[in-house]
Amino acid sequence: MRCRILGAGVQDGAGRMGCDMGPSALRAAGLISALHELGHTVSDMGAVTPAAAMRPMAHGNMALKALPEIVAWTEAIAEAAYTASADAMPIFLGGDHSLSAGSVSGIARRAAETGRPLFVLWLDAHPDFHTLETTASGNLHGVPLAYAAGQQGFEGYFPKLAAPVDPGRICTLGLRSVDPAEREALMRAGVTIHDMRAIDEHGIAPLLRAFLERVAAENGMLHVSLDVDFLDPSIAPAVGTTVPGGATFREAHLAMEMLHDAGLVTSLDLVELNPFLDERGRTAILLVDLTASLMGRRIMDRPTRSH
Repeated sequence: MRCRILGAGVQDGAGRMGCDMGPSALRAAGLISALHELGHTVSDMGAVTPAAAMRPMAHGNMALKALPEIVAWTEAIAEAAYTASADAMPIFLGGDHSLSAGSVSGIARRAAETGRPLFVLWLDAHPDFHTLETTASGNLHGVPLAYAAGQQGFEGYFPKLAAPVDPGRICTLGLRSVDPAEREALMRAGVTIHDMRAIDEHGIAPLLRAFLERVAAENGMLHVSLDVDFLDPSIAPAVGTTVPGGATFREAHLAMEMLHDAGLVTSLDLVELNPFLDERGRTAILLVDLTASLMGRRIMDRPTRSH
């Protein structure tokens, strides 16, 4: 496969500093060499750079933080995503999860032009389905999925969507921290919701398999957005929004292996890595290993590591 690596060190959407170092940490952990070893052609496109946030934006929700900056990042990342997805698989290195407002909307524009539906697999402890009105924290890494799905409340602030993602083609997997406003919005929109209780009761494989069968049946493109806090903090501490009870090492690798077997993934986000909170790079290394599993590494190919 032909891959394009795009760094987007946005940290304005998170509640603490450090996510801007995520792209460098993933490169240092060997992401590009891992992809090369699996036989993929890799082009490192460097860093996405937003235009300066020129105009202040007034909004009724006084809690909102860095709205002009996140809008500028969204515009830049969306354009980069659209361009990079022309004939390759873009892999976005974050940066906080506000990155995905741009990556998903840019990929959705590409999918619409090719005449294929875009599906989104959201691997996260949080659904990030707030609007500008409903977020209480004001941290805009909590809104990207709602924006990309065309929910109301972003008009006049965020870029107009060329092709909103059908909420019925979105699957959230691993949720365990959902605000009441998000819960109501998710149910109303028809998003597929698999929280950690569902994983505990049924296992991750049947839940993911059912979603992948839907993608295949519609000849869809699949965007995967992997947040560090999808993983249990005992194995992935480098995130500012740790929530106990996340995916285990094997659950996460199984999901990646199933995604590779399905052959449906056309783009990928790796977000919310905060190296300032890591332990000797263990979270960055785990993200690289998970990406390698998604891109074709099998258990029998996996090198021995000391942890």
